[in-house]
Amino acid sequence: MPTLNILQDGQAHTTVFTGTPTLAQALAAVGFAMAQPCGGRGTCGKCAVTALSGEVSAPTPAETRAGVRLACQAVLHGDATVTLPAAVQWTAIQTSTQTAALGRPMAGRYGAAVDLGSTTIAAKVYDLASGALLGEHAALNPQTTIAADVMGRLSHALSGKLQTLTSLAQAAVADAVAGACKAASVPAVQAQTIAGNTVMLTLLTGGNPAPLATTPFIADSLFGLETTLGGVPTYLPPCAGAFMGADLTCAALATKLCDTQETALLADIGTNGELMLWHQGKLYAASAPAGPAFEGGEISQGVGGIRGAIDKVWVEGASLGCRVIGGGQAVGVCGSGLIDAIAALLRLGLVDASGAADATRFLLRDAVYVTAGDIRAVQLAKAAIAAGIRVLLQTANASPAEVKRLLLAGGFGSQLAVESAASIGLVPAQFAARAAAVGNAALSGAALLLLDTQLRARAQQIASNAQVVQLGGDEGFEKHFMAEMDFPFAEE
Repeated sequence: MPTLNILQDGQAHTTVFTGTPTLAQALAAVGFAMAQPCGGRGTCGKCAVTALSGEVSAPTPAETRAGVRLACQAVLHGDATVTLPAAVQWTAIQTSTQTAALGRPMAGRYGAAVDLGSTTIAAKVYDLASGALLGEHAALNPQTTIAADVMGRLSHALSGKLQTLTSLAQAAVADAVAGACKAASVPAVQAQTIAGNTVMLTLLTGGNPAPLATTPFIADSLFGLETTLGGVPTYLPPCAGAFMGADLTCAALATKLCDTQETALLADIGTNGELMLWHQGKLYAASAPAGPAFEGGEISQGVGGIRGAIDKVWVEGASLGCRVIGGGQAVGVCGSGLIDAIAALLRLGLVDASGAADATRFLLRDAVYVTAGDIRAVQLAKAAIAAGIRVLLQTANASPAEVKRLLLAGGFGSQLAVESAASIGLVPAQFAARAAAVGNAALSGAALLLLDTQLRARAQQIASNAQVVQLGGDEGFEKHFMAEMDFPFAEE
């Protein structure tokens, strides 16, 4: 069988393969998965390799345009050698959670709480006897090698890749839990609770994805059940709807969203913008199709929360100042830095309210740029979130002034500068002073359900009582979406 030699970070790995796979497929099979936000079309350039030689296909037009070999495009025909960029160090995946009190835990000595996100996965291991947190681990969701968002993955699942997506999800959970166990110096867990959106849980369990992919968008299962995955007893919390998942239910549980008289809005802003509004004793939920821009996908030099990512940008006189995760040279810009950068360009008058720019690209630092295309992608994403918020408020007959708390959950939301978000119109300006980052609230809720099974009834109540507001095809949403495309103002 032909051999693939893999060189990365000064180390060599060798594997064999059969047939004529793409380089991306061969790499993923041995644990070297590379993100492909474009779904393998060769348009994003995120799977570029440093060097490639041997019996491989000639560069495709996409590779010629990019000026590099792309793992999703290059096909292996025989023995080959590839040099990969340095391994990504995920340093800003949100794992911060609230303290989970021990009640009636799942059975076993050790247990794991997992947040299976569309882009990233985080796990924490607990002592089920004391409730003590022992270790944690976070990584990229390997399903990003198939598609960046859930609709793309549903499309691939329906075209024959369901088993591949299921295997990737189950391996991701197992690897994340194993990483947390290693950090905790424990051999294994005997129980786990996994939060995730409805599509992620459907793909994780190998369920039927077809109802989620077409109108009226219903789920084959809304979960709220115990099963076994990888030999481990597993609780999958309930979902409120097809695109309002267990992650949102867990976040509402952890933040006690429904336990006060105040009107409050919970926003988990990422690839899928999940929203919950609590108003006058009623709960409303919606999912806004933001796309992967906030997590670095479909952005020219977008990256996740990795070492070298620009995560903060501000105005310094007539130019821009930047902060880089881990210091050193910048390699790209993550979601929070991108929002800051556009807010700063608005303040400097280099971008106007329509999104028109004075240049095709703007230098941030170290050859990392924000392009006019990036700005357009953010406009589309922020318009979807802002319109979703408007529709929820209208449905509940609530005004923005009545919202006393804005809870920002997830990695992107927790790193977001609310002032920047308000200045580009991602959230209403009057929310800025009422916003609070709540970390990975989905993971917090999963930990609560791991350590106190009596809370399952409360989680089910939250999911069952939520009035699901469908945004797709809604005339009000479309109207607000168009109105929210513009940036609200540009300070002089």
